[in-house]
Amino acid sequence: MSSLTFMQSLRQSQRQQRRFSIVIRWIIALFLMFFAVFPVLWIISAAFNPADTLATQTLIPRNAGLDNFTELFNSPVFPYWTWYWNSIKIATISTILSVSITTLAAYAFSRFRFQGRVTMLKALLLIQVFPGLLAMVAIFLMISQIGDLVPTFGLDTHTGLILVYMGGAMGINIWLMKGFFDTIPREIDESAMVDGATHWQIFTQLLLPLMRPILVVIGILSFIGTYGDFILARVLLKSTDQYTLMVGLQIFTSGQFSQKWGQFTAGALLGALPIMLIYLILQDQIVGGLTRGAVKG
Repeated sequence: MSSLTFMQSLRQSQRQQRRFSIVIRWIIALFLMFFAVFPVLWIISAAFNPADTLATQTLIPRNAGLDNFTELFNSPVFPYWTWYWNSIKIATISTILSVSITTLAAYAFSRFRFQGRVTMLKALLLIQVFPGLLAMVAIFLMISQIGDLVPTFGLDTHTGLILVYMGGAMGINIWLMKGFFDTIPREIDESAMVDGATHWQIFTQLLLPLMRPILVVIGILSFIGTYGDFILARVLLKSTDQYTLMVGLQIFTSGQFSQKWGQFTAGALLGALPIMLIYLILQDQIVGGLTRGAVKG
């Protein structure tokens, strides 16, 4: 009888421990969710707050309205939609070019064997170790000197900024895409060669359709990194009409006595919409591409 009582008390103790563990997990999960969502809610609240200040900001603003959005859209001094278009244009062009060049380079590193191949791969990986800020002065001087010869690629041009973005995004993307290429069996290439296919036909007609997940991943990562960049765009762009969205929004908070936090948060909220839509539409492709590309290196 005592043994039965002991077993019952033991089971009850185990149930209590499981319940306590579940409660602790829920508390931690809710805290992390609140920690992640609170900044977004604060920005949304500030965007609809007509007080145009963060000093007296509350989570639920009083007299909420669209005044900040109206002033943002109708401002004759700050061309918000021009900045918005500049960011989308620069991010889209640099992403397309970067993904195209990266795909060709990764295909060569994965399928061909040539002298210096391993050394070049290690060099690409080594370059990524150093922060991009270390090259900021060198990039500025290089673009400035190029602009003296070819003004189209110089300072205060979108073309020069796109070239810098392309070079900075290729290193880690080549490694990521090469790992994905390595997961595709070489028997596919060999079978196509037996049928008389060229390397270009194999690449475009057989391998590229299989590369769709990793192409989506690299395209999204490149677009987001370029779209949200502030430092490079701030250094290389000088004219207000040439600014990207991130650089333009900084103007609203840079004034010493006239900081327009309401318009800043309204512009930031609208600026986050493209990234949010991309993640919602292509989230399955992102997860699948990252996991499959990490199988081999």
